Amino acid sequence: MTEAEIIKTLLDFIASDCAGDEEFNALALKIFDYQFQNNLPYQLFCRQREQTPRTTKNWRDIPAVPINGYKDLCLSCCDPKSVERTFMTSGTTKDGLRGQCRHPTLSVYDASMVAAFRQYFMEEHERLRMGILFPTEQAMPNSSLAHYLALALKEFGSEGSRYLLSNDGIDWKELFTELEQVEQSGEPYALLGASFSFVHVMDEMARVGKSVSLPEGSRILDTGGFKGQSRELELDNFYESLSSRFGVLREDCINMYGMTELSTQFYDSGNASCPSAKSGPNWVRSRIVNPLTGAEIQKGERGVLAHHDLAHFNCVSSILTEDAGVEVDDGFILLGRAEGVEAKGCSMAVDEFLKVAKGEACDTNCGISSGSKS
Repeated sequence: MTEAEIIKTLLDFIASDCAGDEEFNALALKIFDYQFQNNLPYQLFCRQREQTPRTTKNWRDIPAVPINGYKDLCLSCCDPKSVERTFMTSGTTKDGLRGQCRHPTLSVYDASMVAAFRQYFMEEHERLRMGILFPTEQAMPNSSLAHYLALALKEFGSEGSRYLLSNDGIDWKELFTELEQVEQSGEPYALLGASFSFVHVMDEMARVGKSVSLPEGSRILDTGGFKGQSRELELDNFYESLSSRFGVLREDCINMYGMTELSTQFYDSGNASCPSAKSGPNWVRSRIVNPLTGAEIQKGERGVLAHHDLAHFNCVSSILTEDAGVEVDDGFILLGRAEGVEAKGCSMAVDEFLKVAKGEACDTNCGISSGSKS
C-alpha cells in the first residue's frame, strides 16, 4: 500500500464503529508491510526477529520497538524533511536526548484524538467551556500534548474556552476569577492540563484557603503523572484533592495516558477508586509482556506494557514501553515506571534493538521477542 492508501484506510477504520479483531489484524499486517518496506532500521530489527510480512500472520507477532530507540534512530517511513510536524519527547531521561516522531500529515493523529476524546471524555456533551492548564501549541510546537490540548479546545471547546497558563506561568488572580465566574454560571466546565499543573494550582488554593464548586456535569482531565517533578502525590490523595478543591466528583476526574511514541491515547472512566483501568479505541491494542523474553504475561500478573497503535503508521506501530502494568477485564492498570528486573529487561531490549537496527551484529537473545510463530 502507498502512504496515501494507508492514510485513507486508517481514516475509514477510525470512523467505523464495527471494526473488530479480524479487521484490526488485517490492517495491522498491511501497515507492518508498509513499515517493513519503508523503515530500514525497523526492517533490520524485524529480520533479526525472523518476522517479515510474508511470515507474520498475527499482529501479536509483529516486533515491538523499545521507545528509547526513537532517541537514537530516525524511525520514519517518509522523508524526514517532508513532514507536517515532528513531535519530540520530553528528554527527562537518557542524558537529555529527545526522541522524535515524524508525521507526514496530522490528519490521522487528529482523527484518532478527536474520535477517542469524544468517546471517553465528552460523553453526552457536544461542547464544553474549557480551561487549559498547559502552554499553547505556538509556545511548544514540538509537544504532542500541546497539540492534543489545542485540538481539544478547537473541536470541543465552547465560547469562553481559554488557556490559563502562559509563558509567564499562571496568573492566580485571573485563574480564580475564571473559576468563580464558571461556578456562578451553572454551566458544566472542563479543566484540562498536565497532572503537575493541577498540583501547583491546588497548592496555591490551599495557601490562600480557596476552593470552588464547579457546576454539575463538570469534568477534569489530567495527564502526564509526576515523573521528573519536584514531588509526587499518591494517586488517591491527588484525586481526593482534585474533587475537594474543585467540587468535581472523582468519577468525573479522568486521567489520559499517552506518549509521543503513539498517535492514540488511553483513558480511564474516572477515579472514584485508584488505580483505575485504562482502555483505548478499537484501532489500538495493548499487551503485558516480560521484557526479557517478549512473552505475554498472564492476566492479573505484573509486566511491561506493549502497545500496537495502527494510527502511528509513519514510524512503528508496535512499541515496548518502560511502563509497568497489569491486564484486567476493562483494559489495563498502569503501575508506574518499570523497576528492578523489568527495568533491566527494558534496557537490554533497547541495547539489542540499537545493535541490530544500526546494522551491528547482535550476540544476545534478550529483549522483546516476536512471540510464537503463526
